[in-house]
Amino acid sequence: MTKLILSVIGHDRPGIIAAVSGILFEKGGNIEAVSQTILQTQFSGTFIVTIPATTPVETLREELAAGLNLLGLDVLLRRVEKKEPLPSLIDAEPFVITTQGPDQKGLVARITAIIARHGVNVTNLQAIFKGGDDPENNIMIYEVDIPRNIDRQALNRELRQQAEALSLTLNIQHRKIFEEMNRI
Repeated sequence: MTKLILSVIGHDRPGIIAAVSGILFEKGGNIEAVSQTILQTQFSGTFIVTIPATTPVETLREELAAGLNLLGLDVLLRRVEKKEPLPSLIDAEPFVITTQGPDQKGLVARITAIIARHGVNVTNLQAIFKGGDDPENNIMIYEVDIPRNIDRQALNRELRQQAEALSLTLNIQHRKIFEEMNRI
């Protein structure tokens, strides 16, 4: 089997997942993992798929493009490289960093620069920006894997300094604690 990553983007409409999965099924493919969301009116989906080794990747790319372009969607398909995860990320713990405050240009860039400088991996990022003057309506949720061997106090200190400079409230919690506290 050949493992591929497939990204599909475009204006949202009913039937996108059915179209993608239908084409893959016709080619003997299988969806192993999927993450999709709607951002404003735009569909964004990323799929890890496997296809028979006898199916040319370029043929699948052409069929996906032909079928999905009819729906106004763009397609990116590439082979998944077999690489081992970085050792620092194998021995890491899941945390959630949230910021709340006024929306402003460069907010994500400034926070993620600190996260990256400490070797922390962002595994999921969500923005809830409702705009307006009420900073309580603007929340960023960074799900991260923090290596056990880094200086967590230094990471915490730098994030809090940046948050203060951006007039943000910042919280860092282990993911289990975050999930328990935010359970409906």
